[in-house]
Parts: sequence; structure tokens; C-alpha cells
Amino acid sequence: MNPAGHPDVKPYDALLVLSFGGPEKPEDVVPFLENVTRGRGIPRERLEQVGEHYFLFGGKSPINDQNRALIAALEKDFADQGIDLPVYFGNRNWDPYLADTLARMAADGVERAAVFATSAYSSWSSCRQYRENLWDAVEETPGAPRLDKLRQYYNHPGFIEPAVDACLAALEQLPDNGDAARLVFVTHSIPTAMADTSGSEDPLGQRRPAYVPQHRSVADEVAARVRVATGRTHRHDLVYCSRSGAPSTPWLEPDVNDHLEELASDGVTRVVLAPIGFVSDHMEVIYDLDTEALETAEKLGIQAVRAATAGVDERFVAMVRDLVLERAAAERGEEPERPAVGALPPGPHICGAGCCPNPRGPRPALCGRDS
Repeated sequence: MNPAGHPDVKPYDALLVLSFGGPEKPEDVVPFLENVTRGRGIPRERLEQVGEHYFLFGGKSPINDQNRALIAALEKDFADQGIDLPVYFGNRNWDPYLADTLARMAADGVERAAVFATSAYSSWSSCRQYRENLWDAVEETPGAPRLDKLRQYYNHPGFIEPAVDACLAALEQLPDNGDAARLVFVTHSIPTAMADTSGSEDPLGQRRPAYVPQHRSVADEVAARVRVATGRTHRHDLVYCSRSGAPSTPWLEPDVNDHLEELASDGVTRVVLAPIGFVSDHMEVIYDLDTEALETAEKLGIQAVRAATAGVDERFVAMVRDLVLERAAAERGEEPERPAVGALPPGPHICGAGCCPNPRGPRPALCGRDS
């Protein structure tokens, strides 16, 4: 607490919410996809397929509006807690672009900011790429503030507890309260080589490989808490969605649709799809799950319900505040509590050396021990 009795956020004078970005209107879709895939060799036909996904929803991704809602919830939470910390919004791939946001922060006199990324897990695409983006944006922004990226939060109670309640609510929508339902936990697929190098060999970093074990820890913890709450054991699986790479490149499997076919052949008739890899209902959720996977389930005769994401759940919002206060205390030389549940310990405040390397070769990145 500071002298006024309010939570102490020193040395920070701002919070930056860092996210992926998404098109806001139909004419944004192609330029947005070009931003996302630049230099990655994604087949043109795949880009066209993904573009059609956006056009099904009016050419607009929901992600920016969801981030604006999160920021509004954070601003209210901070005000309610007596925390005077402005919240800024910057994206990797679309307006508001990160460099533009940093320029505005510099103009506003921000000197040091905590950074909350809307991705809970460790891999190049979900962590280090954001750190590379931070490096690039700082390099092109005179007077940019110092930035400290907050730790990964996949196993923070503020992320886990909403996932548990979402699964319980989904089970209640099925006959017999989902007595015989399978819990199918879903996350974004990535290349297997990227999954294998996620995390770090640095003893001060996330243990490698990190991406799949982190998700398995979440799935196991949520399933265990559902069992305690219901008194029933539900078999559970971890599956993947949103593959976008060349067919010749191995990606994490099984795909959610393939897995549903396998479950149907095994006689499973009720399923909860739990998108633990995502913090809000953005495109991978509303298309890959709500549209594609639920259609697959219906064709197979499976009754399926999609569980909610954390979104602006008050526990998730409070988690962001707790992460800011935790890191602020650590930067002041204190030893704050670092909540974590499940099989894995809390991640480090600073990414380990060599953490989640860029698959196309070394690139500088902020907020790591090798920065």
C-alpha cells in the first residue's frame, strides 16, 4: 500500500494492453491478413479461406471491441481500488498499432509501463513475437517509455476459475446436466517445431517445452475442479484449431473436427468445447468453434455446447490488476505472492534467455533476460 492506503503501482505510470488486432470493416480484411502473414509463406488459398471467415461476420473481427470492453473494465476496477493508472491499447497487426500507441504514451509523459498481452501461454507466436513487436515499436518511437511485460498467466486462479465455471454452465445446458459429456479443451494449433522450442533452457525461464504442458496443466486442473463441483468424473482431451501453415509443415494435432469424428465413432454423444487457449470470443472461437466445430458435431449426432471464455469476468479483470501489483512489488525489490494453480509453478517475471525462439532466425526482443 502507498501512504494514501491505496495499492502501490510504483514504478509504473501506465498499463499497456497488447493484443493481436483485427479488421473493423470488410475493406480491412485483406490488408489485415497481409500484415498477419507477412514473411510466413502462408498459401494464398488459405488466406482466401480465412478471409471468407471474416466476411461471414460482416468483415469485422470482434477482438478490438472485446479489448475495448476489457480496458473499460480495467479502468473501472482500478478506479474502484484507488489505483491511478491510465490504460493504453496497442495491437500487433491493426489499428491502434503498437508504435502509434507508444508515441501517444511518450507524448503523454509516460516513463514506464507494465504490458499485459492477451495471450496466456508460452510460444513464439503467443509470447516472444509480442516481445519482438515491442522492440520494433520502441526502436521507431523517440522517447518511448520503458516497458515490462507481465508474466504468463495460464495457471493464475483468475484465469482458471472462470474456465471452471464456464464448463459447469455448459454442462448444465446438456441433458442430465451433462452427466456423460466429454470435456474437449481447445487451443490454437502451432507448428510442432515451435511447440518443441517453446519456453527456455534457461533455469530462470519457463521450462522447455512449455506450450503443450501448460495447456495440459490447465485442462487437468479445470477437469479436476469440475469433478469436485459435480461429483462426476468427465473424461477430457486437449485438441487444436486454426491451423494456418503449409500442409507439409507438421502442426499440433488432433484438429477439433477430426477429434469429434473420433469421439462419435467411439459412441460419445455429448461434448463441452472449452476454449482454454483464448481469453475472449474472437475469430478462432466464433468461427472455428461456434461455426465449424458445432456444425461438425451436429452432423455427427453429438450434442455440443461451447463454454465461455474469460472475457470481462471480474476475476479475470482482477487478475490483471494483481499481475500489475505483483510485478510492481518485485521491481521495488519486494517478494510478492505469485498465485498459480495446477501442476506447474508460476512463470518468471522476465522471460528466460533464448525463450521461445523465432523459427525464422534470431531477432531482438524486449522484456527478456537476453534483451
